[in-house]
Amino acid sequence: MRTRLGVAAGRVAGSLSRVTGRGAGATISGRVINVVAPGALAELGAGRHIALVSATNGKTTTTCLLTAALTTNGRRVATNSTGANLTSGIAPTLAAAGDADTAVLEVDERVLPRVVDPLAVELLVLGNLSRDQLDRYGEVHLLADAWRRVAETHPRLGIVANASDPHVVWAASPAQVTWVALGLGWRLDAASCPACGELLDWADDRFRCPSCGFAQPETPNRLEGDTLVLDDQRAPLRLAVPGQWNVANAALAVTAAVEHFSVPLAEAARAVGSVTTVAGRYMQVPLGDGRTARVLLAKNPAGWSEVLRFLAGIDTAVVIAVNARVADGKDPSWLWDVPYELLRGHAAAAAGERCLDVAVRLRYAEVDHVVEPDPLAAARALPGDTVHLVCSYTQFSALYRHFGDGPA
Repeated sequence: MRTRLGVAAGRVAGSLSRVTGRGAGATISGRVINVVAPGALAELGAGRHIALVSATNGKTTTTCLLTAALTTNGRRVATNSTGANLTSGIAPTLAAAGDADTAVLEVDERVLPRVVDPLAVELLVLGNLSRDQLDRYGEVHLLADAWRRVAETHPRLGIVANASDPHVVWAASPAQVTWVALGLGWRLDAASCPACGELLDWADDRFRCPSCGFAQPETPNRLEGDTLVLDDQRAPLRLAVPGQWNVANAALAVTAAVEHFSVPLAEAARAVGSVTTVAGRYMQVPLGDGRTARVLLAKNPAGWSEVLRFLAGIDTAVVIAVNARVADGKDPSWLWDVPYELLRGHAAAAAGERCLDVAVRLRYAEVDHVVEPDPLAAARALPGDTVHLVCSYTQFSALYRHFGDGPA
């Protein structure tokens, strides 16, 4: 009864939020549900197969790709496709799930340990852990330790995890893990062993602690360029979304679909290749001068580095649009940890509320640039047929609300 009342009250609150122009209504709806019915998550999730996806970078995309792989196999899947990954976003997603037999839910890294038990989760998909908004999240090892406690208290829990990230390996090891070696390049947040604190040795995309023996797990599952290898099966991952980082996201999604949900490998690989945009990521926005700009989201040093490596290899002008609000992280000192030197030779612009901070960083990186706070005006000021607009979270959200009908 309390859950039904909470859902009804949440719908009213969401409607009022939309009517008054205060927002899309999803967050307030979930907050009302959880206040009125503290046990709502358990009841709303009952009877469904539930998989949670979490990572510092890529969880929204991985969730979307896994949903595509399961839907093509005939499952009825509920998912929080807009990235509302707190309990306030999960509750209304499940309340609106109808007859869905499966839920694939993106979950914030900090929230993950709190929802595994209420949702009776069957599968975790764990991508990566790196610095992100230290003023809100704290150090990376604290998150890894919190995830590890989940694995220790649920040793039979199924996990699909990135074998190339020391923090993820430390966190997931006590449970039943299907490892996938992704070979991602960001190592600056994984210098020390999460088990004993000594410096890790890195060689050939593998890590090992010379002190305690903690090391990258052996696995037949790996990413070879754009090809996923699962035991003796191989499948090319031909994606419509850009970047090697998304190939890694797809490898996790496909592995989860194959190993836990018994989707044929070729079928899952084809399904993830059909995804063209993810909650506004990679959308094209008009500039008003006959050109469009592709929008990319980057939130922290690891994510920015992956995006810049992609942009460095193509002929494009680049706008760097950065805010420093709560959702972005109020401390923009991370700009100095990002290799903006990769943009040398590209037409570039510093934009956003912290455009002057960006401009100083680009100057020291010896990247020629213009300064224009408005990201769309900045894009119009740049030459060339191709423009990429790389945004911090609140800059991206503003564009998504305006052009992509995203949540407020």
